[in-house]
Amino acid sequence: MVPPSSRTEILSLFRSFLRSARQFPDYNIREYAKRRIVDAFHDNKTLSSPSSVAAAFADGKYQLQVAKRQALVYSLYSPKTKSIMDIKY
Repeated sequence: MVPPSSRTEILSLFRSFLRSARQFPDYNIREYAKRRIVDAFHDNKTLSSPSSVAAAFADGKYQLQVAKRQALVYSLYSPKTKSIMDIKY
């Protein structure tokens, strides 16, 4: 595994996760995904070994693909009623 070449790749992965979280139509799932993303990146912030950083980055890329698929599947079978949190006044 090749470690990410720069901080920008890690930040790009973080932003990609947040963009994929926005694709969930349900407010509760969307907010849960955002919370989990921020917590996971915060937990991995202290990694210092290049091999552990590379492993976390590779796992993050895999998990991003899983999140994208889940957002797509969830949008196909999501309830048609909106949450009170999604209503714009």
